[in-house]
Amino acid sequence: MRIVLLGPPGAGKGTQAQIIAGQLGVPAISTGDIFRANVSGQTELGRKAKVYMDAGDLVPDEITVAMVKDRLAEPDAKAGFLLDGFPRTIAQAEQLRGSLEELGHGLDRVVELVVEEEELVRRLSGRRMLVDGEWVQRDDDRPETVRHRLQVYREQTAPLSGFYDGEGLLSRIDAIGTIEEVTARVMTALGRPVQPGQPSDG
Repeated sequence: MRIVLLGPPGAGKGTQAQIIAGQLGVPAISTGDIFRANVSGQTELGRKAKVYMDAGDLVPDEITVAMVKDRLAEPDAKAGFLLDGFPRTIAQAEQLRGSLEELGHGLDRVVELVVEEEELVRRLSGRRMLVDGEWVQRDDDRPETVRHRLQVYREQTAPLSGFYDGEGLLSRIDAIGTIEEVTARVMTALGRPVQPGQPSDG
């Protein structure tokens, strides 16, 4: 299956991506991993991206999409994949569709993890990390910063929900509950039972 996983910060996307990809036997592909692999491997695209990253600028869509297309053409993704964190905009979604058509594929399903904003703020602003024996809050997890991150998501990425709904690809999943409960809802939406013997808690 070829799947895109959508969801705001704090929805549990990264956790579910790994579990669901494992259940389906396909690679979970995140743009962060792709960027790191290209930059550390000093590929031509990686060198181009690094110029923007070093300057603190967003990497242009054409470079990001080209990296994703290269990754999707690798042997382990031939039978399917789960994309986590891409596309982020409708422009990227349209370019992804074109890239997949060139590879002779299309998306099977887009899954959106849905969580109320107040719950997202509670989850993210409640996170702490251990520094020098003391639990501290990350700057980007402060409530005001979290709300800004969610606003950016609403403006840039949330429109993808309507875009994919219009294409008949979207399944909205209630992402409140245990990890296992959310996984079961996603697998039901994909028409696949949860595979026994595979831990669904990561």
